[in-house]
Amino acid sequence: MQTPEALERVAEECVEDLVEDGVVYAEVRFAPELHTERGLTLEKVLESVLAGFDKAMGRAEMAGRPIVVRALLSAMRTAARSREIAELAVRYRDVGVAGFDVAGPEAGYPPTDHLDAFHLVQRENFHATLHAGEAFGLPSIWQAIQWCNAERLGHGVRIVDDIVVDDDGGVSLGRLAAYVRDRRIPLEMCPTSNVHTGAVPSLAEHPIGLLRRLRFRVTVNTDNRLMSGISLSSELAGLVETFDWSWRDINWLTINAMKSAFCPFDDRLALIDGRIKPGFAALAPDAGTWPSQDRSEAQASLADEPLID
Repeated sequence: MQTPEALERVAEECVEDLVEDGVVYAEVRFAPELHTERGLTLEKVLESVLAGFDKAMGRAEMAGRPIVVRALLSAMRTAARSREIAELAVRYRDVGVAGFDVAGPEAGYPPTDHLDAFHLVQRENFHATLHAGEAFGLPSIWQAIQWCNAERLGHGVRIVDDIVVDDDGGVSLGRLAAYVRDRRIPLEMCPTSNVHTGAVPSLAEHPIGLLRRLRFRVTVNTDNRLMSGISLSSELAGLVETFDWSWRDINWLTINAMKSAFCPFDDRLALIDGRIKPGFAALAPDAGTWPSQDRSEAQASLADEPLID
């Protein structure tokens, strides 16, 4: 993907795949600096991707299946272009960029190496997420939150290292885990990818089950749909099968994700109240999730899901 045409086409197809999967809002991560090998500027890379998003979103709107897709611009931990990428994200914030991110191997490349970029984003009142706590431990999460002011944690699975589960089932949270839960810091969890990268041994041993039970702000993400061969639907289906989750759980996770999005508050509310809640309310009773309830009661229980959770 080193030409404008290739970038635009891949971006279009990305949106088309999301529409077919029933997604209504997405923030798509990519690293512009990885697409400059043939001379493209960072600006041209980004503009090509945004053009592809816009074309596919327009077609989806005309087909009666509207979707909102925004870009998250990732800087690579192993490079020294994070300030450039942060500046690029801020410049394009009003035309399709949702926020800034740093990605890549954690060990040996702490997020504090990129403080200048994160401080720029913070001064501009913009949004930042950060890959932290996947292959590395609690210090990576702590630095992401306390030094880099990350609003969300990419992966964050190692937060479980600060949680103790007793033999009798009692749970105690360390100070960092309690802070993450108390502050409602979203965890962008990618279970299948974590299994593939060796961050966790299996889906059954993924901490998402425990974290959901403890009511952390858990969200479900695909990480890399192509390399892991998954969609958001298949990812959720795997979690349902593994943890015996119901439509109520999937509704909760989906609303968590939308509440944590980097789009304006009014836009989030419009999607939650106008599309997500009604969609689940219509679907869940037919799926037999609440066998003791009639349709109206099930709809009410979903409609009353608290926004502050």
